[in-house]
Amino acid sequence: MQVLLHVLLHIYSTGQKFGNITIFNVFERSLFCSSSLHLFDQKYRKNKETSFKNIKNSNVSKLLTCTVYIFDFVLKISEEEPEIVPLLTPQEQLELRAQKLTEKKLHMASLSSAVLADPHVNIKKLKELRAMLMETDPCVAVTVRKLVMVSLLEVFKDIVPSYRIRPLTEEEKAAKVKKETLQLREFEEGLVSQYKFYLEDLEQTVKDWKQKKQKRSQAVSLQSYKGLAEVAIRCICDLLVALPHFNFHNNIVVMVVPLMRDSVKKVSEMCCGAVSKLLKQDKLGQASLAVVKVISGMVKGRNYNVKPEVLNCLLCLRIKEVEMRKDTEDTAPKKKFMSFKEKRTNLSRMQRKWKKAEEKLQKELLEAEASESKDKKIKLHTETLNIVFLIYFRILKKAQKSILLPSVLEGLARFAHLINLEFFDDLLSVLYGLITSGDLTYRESLHCILTSFHILSGQGDVLNIDPLKFYNHLYKTLLTLHAGGRNEDTAIVLQCLDVMLTKRRKQVTLQRAQGFLKRLSTLSLHLLPDSSVGILAANRALMHTFPKCDILLDNEMQGSGVYLPELDVPEYCNPQNTALWELHLLKRHYHPMVRKFAAHLMKGAPSEGSGALSMELSRRTPVQLFEDYSVKDMSFNPPVAGPPSKKKEHFTIGDAFLDSELKTLINAALQNESELTSLDFTSQQTQQETRMTAN
Repeated sequence: MQVLLHVLLHIYSTGQKFGNITIFNVFERSLFCSSSLHLFDQKYRKNKETSFKNIKNSNVSKLLTCTVYIFDFVLKISEEEPEIVPLLTPQEQLELRAQKLTEKKLHMASLSSAVLADPHVNIKKLKELRAMLMETDPCVAVTVRKLVMVSLLEVFKDIVPSYRIRPLTEEEKAAKVKKETLQLREFEEGLVSQYKFYLEDLEQTVKDWKQKKQKRSQAVSLQSYKGLAEVAIRCICDLLVALPHFNFHNNIVVMVVPLMRDSVKKVSEMCCGAVSKLLKQDKLGQASLAVVKVISGMVKGRNYNVKPEVLNCLLCLRIKEVEMRKDTEDTAPKKKFMSFKEKRTNLSRMQRKWKKAEEKLQKELLEAEASESKDKKIKLHTETLNIVFLIYFRILKKAQKSILLPSVLEGLARFAHLINLEFFDDLLSVLYGLITSGDLTYRESLHCILTSFHILSGQGDVLNIDPLKFYNHLYKTLLTLHAGGRNEDTAIVLQCLDVMLTKRRKQVTLQRAQGFLKRLSTLSLHLLPDSSVGILAANRALMHTFPKCDILLDNEMQGSGVYLPELDVPEYCNPQNTALWELHLLKRHYHPMVRKFAAHLMKGAPSEGSGALSMELSRRTPVQLFEDYSVKDMSFNPPVAGPPSKKKEHFTIGDAFLDSELKTLINAALQNESELTSLDFTSQQTQQETRMTAN
């Protein structure tokens, strides 16, 4: 008793606490027990001579009262017998868990149904449903939390309005409103608050998984946090796509974009897919601008150490169509109205009156077309595109050896027609420097060539730039195209050929077209069937674009010199002095489509007649044909027909082939024959036995 009193007096006089609890709320929280007293007795055994001079009598009486209560509580605990919990078998534990889980599911279903049935009245039940995210029963905690996350997701997707809810001003709060308006305000306020708390819970779940924090309740183990975090991330991604107009969407973007570079492949793919889907369906441009800003900051902050999939998402931006319409509107001639002098000279009084009314109507229509939303959309798209080009140019300048370079080149090829003319010359110089450096892979060099010609085919037509070096590089590297299973580069080669030769037919000489035609025919010999079909389709387009290429179907020489296949310049390799002998080999190819295209080219690629292709094949582009007959699954396309059946076909004459009279005679003859000849085998055996006995 003396030791305990000394301890309590020392704690009170020095203001010490037991954890975060003072001595006067120890008894209330039931934290003192016999083990605690034993520890305090050992700790303060040496400090028995505690000074009581600074302690008031009232405090001593309070302290003694508290001590008596504590001793009574300790004695009561010591006298009670420990409760014996019966042990359950594994089967009983599973049944108990299933029972608890069913109860929780029913409770979730009732709360969700009530909110969906009447959201304005039952909005407060969202709080009760959200409270189930803090489930503490270790038996069902993980499953219940996952189900609550998904349930809240579906509820919010259903009850969230199609507009952004703004906070009320002080004047609006003080003003008197109708009962319906007041109820709507309460619903909106409750919805926004619960939605905010739900997002915070999801974010905290992901943070706990990333930081590997373990809660004090121990309801969920660290191993289970990964599954919880994946469900939380899936819910966040669904909200990103489903509710881009609602509150806190920018906060969701800030949560999702950093997870696009996550080390867990499933998480990164989920987030990249959600961002791509958002950019594809975004028509206004606000969500796209927010996403691009966060991606730009992340790429710069991480020193360009991000996954290529992050930049590949930018290819889904819907900017090309809107900007193209804007360009056509800017370049289109504007309608001019007649001056007063022209009207007075050319029109009568009545015509001037009608003309005035018509011009007034035209002005009103023009004002209606130039709406504020359209201008705002164009402004947002312009700002978004500027940030995208800023990302691309930074990587081209500072991280040319980064794994992001193919994505950058592909993005430049997609949006090259929107680049300012001032950057064209410098950008082409940078791209050619990358090609000639030798540090790029074959796929990256193809992207450089494709980007360059996309630039030149758009606004670059007005520039006096000769892309001969790009033609020579592609011609030189065509034979290095991979002939194995990974032939995705063929699609890029076909796109380059279309942009470089078909769409720029006026800037391409006949010798250059013939050189490419001959090299492509040689290339088609050692490629897989799908690539060969695409290359032969490109040759067909070349022969239609440059009809004089049909001289390669003849074995007569045109002019002097011989064909030099090892020369890397198509104009000077004398392609007119050779023939497409490769078509004779391809005509015996094992793939039926390759044989069909080879025979079609041998006849001069006619558009109609006996050697023409079907309408379906003739309308498809080389890239589409390459994808249609793809062998990436290592299967024959089209499938090989099975062997013919070896069973002999028996021709049986049925009743349908007989005349009615003839059929009657046949049936009668067969009946008489059966009556005359009876199959009695016993009589024959008895005759043989009698003969043997007689002998």
